[in-house]
Order: sequence, then C-alpha cells, then structure tokens
Amino acid sequence: MSHFMRAAMILLLTGLLALGAGRASHAADAAKLALVIGNARYPDNEFVLNEVANDTQDVTEELKRDGFVVDRQNNLTADAMRQVLDRFYARIERGAVALIFFDGFAIQSNRQTYLLPVDAQIWTEPDVARDGFSLDTILAEMNTRGAAIKIALIDASRRNPFERRFRRYSAGLAPAIAPSNSLVLYSAALGAVAASGKTEHGLFVAELLREMRAPNISAEQALTNTKNGVVAATKREQVPWLSSSLTTEFSFAGSVTRPPDTKAGDPTKPAPQKSEPQKPVCEAPQAEPLPSADDLARDPVIADLSRKIAANPNDVASRYKRGQVYAIKRAYALAMQDFDVVIRRNPGDGEALNNRCWTRAATGDLQGALADCNLALQVDPGLSDALDSRGLVNLKLGRTAEAIKDYTDAIQRNPRSSSSLFGRGIATRRSGGDGATDIAQAKSMNPNIAKEFAGYGVTECTP
Repeated sequence: MSHFMRAAMILLLTGLLALGAGRASHAADAAKLALVIGNARYPDNEFVLNEVANDTQDVTEELKRDGFVVDRQNNLTADAMRQVLDRFYARIERGAVALIFFDGFAIQSNRQTYLLPVDAQIWTEPDVARDGFSLDTILAEMNTRGAAIKIALIDASRRNPFERRFRRYSAGLAPAIAPSNSLVLYSAALGAVAASGKTEHGLFVAELLREMRAPNISAEQALTNTKNGVVAATKREQVPWLSSSLTTEFSFAGSVTRPPDTKAGDPTKPAPQKSEPQKPVCEAPQAEPLPSADDLARDPVIADLSRKIAANPNDVASRYKRGQVYAIKRAYALAMQDFDVVIRRNPGDGEALNNRCWTRAATGDLQGALADCNLALQVDPGLSDALDSRGLVNLKLGRTAEAIKDYTDAIQRNPRSSSSLFGRGIATRRSGGDGATDIAQAKSMNPNIAKEFAGYGVTECTP
C-alpha cells in the first residue's frame, strides 16, 4: 500500500472514530434526561416561595454532575408548562432514564396528584383537573415514550392557597399510580403537608442532595436515606412518601456497591411509648398580622375580581369569590360586605351563609354567626363546612359538648378536615378529656393549624 493510500485510510478511520465517538457521546447525553420545574410566584399565595429558586438551581447542578441533560424552568403558566412537558417527552429515547423534579404547589383530586402552574385558578373540584397536570399522566407518558427508568421527585406537599376558598383544609397529595421501574418521592406523607415559610433553602432538598451525592448506593437507597433524614431532622413531624417499583440497578452518583445489611432501627417507626402519661403541651402561637390596605390593593386576584364587579354589579359569582379571598386574607370587614350582598340576592345560598358564619365567628359576632350557620344547615343539613363553622362558634361560646358533636359530624363527612380535628381536640380538652390525638393528627396534616386558630382567638392555652 502506497504512503498516500495509507494516509488516506488513517484519515478515514480517524473520521469514522470521531463520528462514532460523537454519536456515542450524544447517546450518553440523551440516556439521562431531567426536567426541573420551580414554580414560586403564585398570585394566590401570600408570599413568594423563596426556597424554590435556590433549590431548583441546586438540584439542576447536581443532576448535571450526575450526567443528566437538564431542562430547568421557573414560574410556568399552564401553556408554558404544557410546552415544556411536550418538549421533555419528545427528547426521551428508548431505554433512557427520565426524571422530573417539581417544586411548587400541588393538589390531589379524585385520587390523583396534580402539579399546578402559576396561573392556576382553582375554585371548584373540576378546576383542579382543568388547570393542573396529573403526575400519573406524566409518568405514564414517560413510560410510553420508552423511558426504562422513571423518577419523580415532588417537593409540593405544601399548604396551598387554592384549597382555602374559603374553608381551610388540605388533603395533601395522593399516591402516584406509577408504571413499572419507577421511583416516586414526595416531600411529605400522603394526605399531609409540610410547614412552609420564607426560607432560602428547603430541608427536603438539602437531604435529597446530600444523599444523591453519596457514592456506592442505589438511587432507591438514596431516596430512602432522604426520607429517613427528613424524619430525623423534624423529629417525625415530616415523613416523606416513597414508592418504588425499580427492578433496574441505577445510581445517581455512579456505580453501586451493595451495602451490608444492618439492624439499625427505622426512624419512621414510632418511638416506644413512655409509661408515664405526658401532659399536653400548651402552645400559644402568634396570629398572622392583618393585611394592610396596600397589600389588598396589590393582590392581583382581588384586582381582577373587582374589575369584573365594577363592569357588572350583578356579577354575584365574582363578588362571592372576592369575599372568599378577603376572608382568606383576614380582611373580614370587606369579606362581610361581599357576603351580605350575595345573601341579599339569594337568602338560600348555604355556602355564602356558611362563609359569613365563619367570618362572624372569627370577628367575635358569635350570635350572628350561630344564626347564619343554623340557616346554612337548614338549607343543606349535610354541609360539613357549616358543621365545622358552627363547631367553632360553639367552642368560642364555651359550649364544648355541642362543639364536639358538630366537629364529629363534620369529620364523619370529611375525615381530612384539619380544622375539625383541631377544634374537636381543643373542645375535648376544655371538657376535661385529652384531645391530644385529634390535635396531633390535625398538626400533621396542617402544621399551621394552631396559628390559624390563634387568628380566630382560640389557642390550646385559653380556657
């Protein structure tokens, strides 16, 4: 072979090897795909979720170090979220690892968990499926597109503002119906919410990142360790939910060396009960400050509803919704004005009567509140919210037996009402009983429930 031919062959082989290497690199990149969504600015929420931006940035950087090709998006509207998800699905190749991390608000409805865009408008149950994105559907689509391993990390077990129009209870998240070879981790237990505040970094993500970086453990073990770390750090007040159907070996940080079996106790299991009875802890949290006129004027939801009412003074639906928003924000006088108008137009509106009952109870007009609740229950004897509202009225009137009965009837109709459970626990204590189980369950479902009741003038310390 001539020198020229040998040189030509070398160049050809070099080019083929480079092309092959380029294709192999592309395949490696495409083999691990992640979509990271951080929704922090919800107009209905009282404050921006400051930790979301920091946490999604940290998760993105860690996933990139682990070899994922990451698409990070923040504060997505419904249209933008749909486009981002479609783009994510289109990039999934057969055999890939596909991961979604969502930080923001989510709601369960009809036994499904829905991730919410920042422009969601949730007023009724059908609105959840209309404006939200089903996690079950997302996982199913990842599977349909050929992903061999599906991972969903959901930091959205928060007390969310859409479930407070007007009654305040949260059903947390629902179990995910995931395809085989999936890992799903929620930041709190099913049906429970985690405490949320104006923090710079979230505990759940801090534990998650530490475990993702740990060498020689599987992804499933990393998520199990994350769960246990959160449980230990919160003294069992927050217990993340983990579901795994993983059959394929996978690790965030590289190869896996099977750890030896240990007999260490599981921190998620309840600690042994002490033989001596514990006295109930008396807590007197401070109520949130009342909103200023400027705060209300800047609220985009109130502004939008006010424009609709100005354009059509007969728009009772918008006035009712504005009354709910005012009540949520504890602008009770303004809420009363709107509810008064709605009830004058339709004296048989049980929901409006209930909302006015609760508003009057919060402001101390207990006899007026009792009359409204009784009327609401005449209109709809099974209205659990009205039973809960009347329970608060009776509690504040010192009628603990009546309060316990109302709360019990409300719980029978809605077992997930943290308000009814907390109220019954307080009423039971004031009648000489324990009430600790109800109070503890209410706090596990809604860590802010004691503060909410403090806003109504009811604490565990008041007789």
